[in-house]
Amino acid sequence: MKSLLKTEDLVSYIGPYTILQGVSLEVSQGEAVVILGRNGAGKTTFLKTVMGLVQTRSGTIELDGKNLVGMPTYEIQKQGIGYVPEDYGIFDLLTIEENLRLAMWKEDADTFARRDYVLDLFPDLKIAYKRLAKTLSGGQRQMLSIGRALVNKNKILFIDEPSKGLAPVVIERLAMALNDIKKETTVLLVEQNFALACAVGERYYIINEGKTVENGKVSDLIKDKELQAKHLGI
Repeated sequence: MKSLLKTEDLVSYIGPYTILQGVSLEVSQGEAVVILGRNGAGKTTFLKTVMGLVQTRSGTIELDGKNLVGMPTYEIQKQGIGYVPEDYGIFDLLTIEENLRLAMWKEDADTFARRDYVLDLFPDLKIAYKRLAKTLSGGQRQMLSIGRALVNKNKILFIDEPSKGLAPVVIERLAMALNDIKKETTVLLVEQNFALACAVGERYYIINEGKTVENGKVSDLIKDKELQAKHLGI
């Protein structure tokens, strides 16, 4: 498979603190890759660093062979990265319809077709289409956040902790949606919920103290209880 996203020895910092201390990973086109690790390991910071929201100190970031280091966030998004942040990134005082339209880079037939795909993927959003985002449940807010990233044609979708704060029944629905999404686009998922990560991911990377320490097939990780206990506390 063709390499799509590649980072090597990525180091980044927030204020005086170095958070990433050498993250190397690669995602090929069409894959669903999950990033695992304990709280505070640097998983969210990794996504933010690739997106230009956290400053890179050293190392390389390439998307489809193009260097992203030093590029502003809006330009990084235009290169083809859809980003679903941990805090949803939606506008509470706008309706679902307005949130989706505001996320569109352009309003053409293809974009509206992707909007319709989002509404079919998440029927709750179709039912509540004219409601303000602030009235939505946690699960619906997560659906809207993912939908905002999907309305544009992206090469890869970053999703940060989508199960956080959600009820088990909602997480099950989310897993079904993510498995549908990965048929359409490459996915890089950061997730604390091991069951969801294993349901969606094909390969994994584990980040510990800002470094990539393990990687491999999710099917192998499921069997490796020692590795789970060592790095994930399971």
